[in-house]
Amino acid sequence: MRRRLSVKLKLTLWFTCFMCLIAGVCLGLVLMVSGQVAKKEAYAILSLTVRDNLSEVALLDGKLHLSTEFSFYQNEVSCLIYNKDQALLSGQIPPAFPVDTTLENGVTKFVPAGSEGFYVLDFWIPNGWEEGVWLRGVLTNPGSSRMVHTIVTAFCWILPFFVLSASVGGYLVAKRTLAPISAITEMAERISEGKDLTRRIGLPEGKDEVSRLASAFDNMFARLEQAFEAEKQFTSDASHELRTPTAVILAQCAYAKKHADSLEEYGEAVEVIERQAGKMSQLIERLLDLTRMDLGTQKFHMERLDFSDMVCVLCEEQDTGARGISILTQIEEGVAIQADSFLISRVVLNLLENARKYGKENGTIAVRLFSENHNVILEVEDDGIGIEEEHLDKIWQRFYQVEKSRGENSGLGLGLSMVRQIVELHGGTISVKSVFGLGSCFTVIFPQMLIKEET
Repeated sequence: MRRRLSVKLKLTLWFTCFMCLIAGVCLGLVLMVSGQVAKKEAYAILSLTVRDNLSEVALLDGKLHLSTEFSFYQNEVSCLIYNKDQALLSGQIPPAFPVDTTLENGVTKFVPAGSEGFYVLDFWIPNGWEEGVWLRGVLTNPGSSRMVHTIVTAFCWILPFFVLSASVGGYLVAKRTLAPISAITEMAERISEGKDLTRRIGLPEGKDEVSRLASAFDNMFARLEQAFEAEKQFTSDASHELRTPTAVILAQCAYAKKHADSLEEYGEAVEVIERQAGKMSQLIERLLDLTRMDLGTQKFHMERLDFSDMVCVLCEEQDTGARGISILTQIEEGVAIQADSFLISRVVLNLLENARKYGKENGTIAVRLFSENHNVILEVEDDGIGIEEEHLDKIWQRFYQVEKSRGENSGLGLGLSMVRQIVELHGGTISVKSVFGLGSCFTVIFPQMLIKEET
């Protein structure tokens, strides 16, 4: 099977090829620019040298006269003098220079010859209407091939060093950059193999993409761990709590088959089955609600809620006189909060049901709602059996019930757990104070959510 290159090697190869391409482009630009610079410099030297000699040439009585300042060879420029018929009068033609090169007044041109060529500049020096001489300057192309060879040689020595440095540096940068991704991959494989969702990548916090990727993976693992724990909790809770009603239903069915001889006995069995089935349905519904809140999938509809009006209505509805218990209210008007009305109503109802369930017969339930220091405070107090101090921290646990309160009507043990979750989801807190034998007071506080209506 063909082995695929690693990302680090791919990045290094791409970086190396790119550096070679850049070096090649730079070499071409250097050669082009250096050639242009050399050409301009040659033109300038040629023009300056030939023009300096112009004033040193004269024809007197048809004879050529050169001053002592005239130089036949200066600044590597060979000066030649021709008559009007382009016959050489004075000067030495450079080797390999084409002798048949046409004379053109005031024109600087390049004459190719051999491996280098020549730069030529001609001037016509008139004497009368028809007589005169030509002054030609010839400059050998100043080592263009040698210059190109020197530049290319320098590049051949320097380029490998820079390319190698760039490749090694690119590899190290890619390795360091991709190291966290390797850690992420390794950790994901370990978690997948060992099924241990408590592990985390644990990279230091940062603003770069890799740090954010690692943080996203950690958050994903945390959510997966939470989901699995919630599933385990739901499975454990459901299997534990459904065992009893299921056993009762099966026992009643078996009893009815063997011993029920009349419609009345069948009716009693069905009544027991119906009651246990209702309890199972209620238990499953509560467990699903708790699981949704654990996973954060419970849908919320946050709105401005007249909390005072809601508490008043719920207290009136629940003041049924059951067990001779009455509800006394002290509710401040105009208290509003930002909350999900359905969930908050369940908080109030569960607290009222709990107070009625464990309050003493013919007793009272006191409900107080008021605002204080930008907080909304709800208190539900009963004068019932109370809770012993060692049980206070445990009553929020699922299915936990104080032993002395257990009985046919003791409930599912989920109400207070659900109340606490709903309150915390709304940014609030709940606490309880209780004196065994005298009663309990549950206090719900929603901090910084108060919206006081103007009257």
